[in-house]
Amino acid sequence: MVEKVEMDLGGRPLSIETGRVAKQANGAAWMRYGDTIVLVAAVANKEASDVPFFPLTVDYREKFYAGGRIPGNFFKREGAPSTAEKLHARLIDHQIRPLFQLRNVETMVMVTVVSYDGENDAAVLAMNGASAAVMLSDIPFEGPIGAVRIGRIDGDFVVNPTNSQREESDMDMVISGNREGIIAVEGECHEIPEGEVLEAFSVAHKAICDVIDFQQELIDRAGKPKREVPEPEFNEALITAVKDMAEQRVKDANRLPVKEDRDGALSQLSKDVQDNLAEAYPEMEGEISDELDSIVKRDMRRMVLDEKRRIDGRAIDEIRPITIDIGVLPRAHGSAIFTRGQTQALCITTLGSKMDTRMVDDLEGKSFKSFMLDYNFPSFSVGEVRRPGAPSRRDIGHGALAEKAIEPVVPAEEHFPYTIRVVSEILESNSSSSMATVCGGSLALMDAGVPIKCPVAGAGVGLIIEGDEWEVLTDILGAEDHLGDMDLKITGTADGVTGVQMDIKIGGVSFEILEEAFNRARGALNFILDKMQEAIPAPREELSRFAPLIQSIKIDQSKIGIVIGPGGKTIRSIEELGVTVSVDDDGLITVTSVDAEAGESAMAMIRALVEDPEVGQIYEGTVKRVTDFGAFIEILPGKDGLCHISELEHHRVRKVEDVLKEGDSTKVKVIGIDDQGKIRLSRKVLLDPPADGGGEKESGGKGDRR
Repeated sequence: MVEKVEMDLGGRPLSIETGRVAKQANGAAWMRYGDTIVLVAAVANKEASDVPFFPLTVDYREKFYAGGRIPGNFFKREGAPSTAEKLHARLIDHQIRPLFQLRNVETMVMVTVVSYDGENDAAVLAMNGASAAVMLSDIPFEGPIGAVRIGRIDGDFVVNPTNSQREESDMDMVISGNREGIIAVEGECHEIPEGEVLEAFSVAHKAICDVIDFQQELIDRAGKPKREVPEPEFNEALITAVKDMAEQRVKDANRLPVKEDRDGALSQLSKDVQDNLAEAYPEMEGEISDELDSIVKRDMRRMVLDEKRRIDGRAIDEIRPITIDIGVLPRAHGSAIFTRGQTQALCITTLGSKMDTRMVDDLEGKSFKSFMLDYNFPSFSVGEVRRPGAPSRRDIGHGALAEKAIEPVVPAEEHFPYTIRVVSEILESNSSSSMATVCGGSLALMDAGVPIKCPVAGAGVGLIIEGDEWEVLTDILGAEDHLGDMDLKITGTADGVTGVQMDIKIGGVSFEILEEAFNRARGALNFILDKMQEAIPAPREELSRFAPLIQSIKIDQSKIGIVIGPGGKTIRSIEELGVTVSVDDDGLITVTSVDAEAGESAMAMIRALVEDPEVGQIYEGTVKRVTDFGAFIEILPGKDGLCHISELEHHRVRKVEDVLKEGDSTKVKVIGIDDQGKIRLSRKVLLDPPADGGGEKESGGKGDRR
């Protein structure tokens, strides 16, 4: 039976339908917002899995037919997921993963964008669809949850802004939550104060509650009965045995401040406990490991709540030691190593030309990026052996977060006509490597001489909550992220926030906790920005000598053809100087060169091609044609003017050839341009008049040998 509900959200109709398509999935939702439609299907196996983690797969795919396009690749069909698709899938995963109750059943949530109107965002629609599809299914899930996008235009918050509105907005954040609070956040801001960001959270939460009520109406009518969630079975004897053997040693290990020492002690403890209990509890290695993990987690959390102490010995709001090294790579255009505790990022800036922009081909068509940031996380950074491969969703997600954080301070292309690529190589990691990337990336840009508005820093904030007790942790460690309840990353300048990302492992976070977390993050950002200021106070005044020289000029669009020439002949002749020339449809011409002199020569040629003659200007011209009444002289490429015979000399000229011949060079002045664009030139106004005033003397007579 087909069921459908509708509501108005942001001034546009939003609807959910179920029962018409994908009926063999455990749950399916046909989501429509304007003319954007996504199909979300949820499926879970009946049998339990034996993997030691929750086997959830979230896949998000945009079909090009949704926007009336054919893929631009060689095969003309959709291939591997794009960067944007991976980011959307990762965001949906973060929002729904903590809420599944059957943690040992392989589960998949599949999103397919089947229609796209170019204005209404498919990603946020899919997030609500994921909640609705799982809630409509028999899969146990602590939902529903809702998601909205928040923008701000002229100081007013906008729920689910259209794509055209997003271009005018100084904030772009995706926020999800339940009735109790916020679950996840991802977005960027243009240096907005923390209090105003929190206000956006409040506006978003009201809209989220409306979306949840909307989903619940359909769930009540069409939702399937949920599967039974079995009560966990506990072997009390095993729990007691592990506790007696391990509890004190766990406490001792958790108070070792060095990660390697702590990990080594816990690893040895696990081996000892497994060996001692192997005979009494055969084939129960997994249960023993789980109980050891529980003891470690409980002790770490009680340390924070009771002793106000962390496993590395720091205070609750203390930041790890920071060191900064600038210009570490001699041939790179800019480089920096940013180290915070045991997290270290080597960041490199490379400057390129317009030809180096990155093409993005998606539902909205082809576009080009002139600023990009890539993040790499090799396994040696955490002391592990792992086969290298393509960038993971995590790599792509961390890079995208850092890119959004820094982008608001990067100069516009018209002011700094370079393609900018920043690469972060994580050399060591103990949490917050994406925030180290933001700091190191800003430093590398400044070392390269990129005139960024101001540096951007990033800090990670965590949370431990037990009932009514809670503590916010500044600059969290990997163990605090793993055993804690929240990972909040905030980036910003001295003036405000530029990026936010939050994931939680509990049902929701109150606004009281969020306010404290933002306050802690601001204190950390100010501390880190001071350290960065000490290392490099401002961007270098000059670019690296290894960076290309890029110059640009904006011309009238009607003159683009003149620069290109027939069949590209003119532009090829300019590039023979050893430069690269790119021409945009809007008339922006960019010249890239390694040799400064070649670049200047190319720019001079282009200026000459597009320059319009001006009355009163003096030009060095070349005689192209001689007639009885004067000489036609090319003063600019493709632009001739007539120098009448009477304007050649101060005296009377009998034959033009007596003064000028084809191929001669001469200076002339523009003395007039008529309505048809015909140019009148004069040579004699640039010559000194004869001392005797003999202006009527004819040329070519005896004794005249000019």
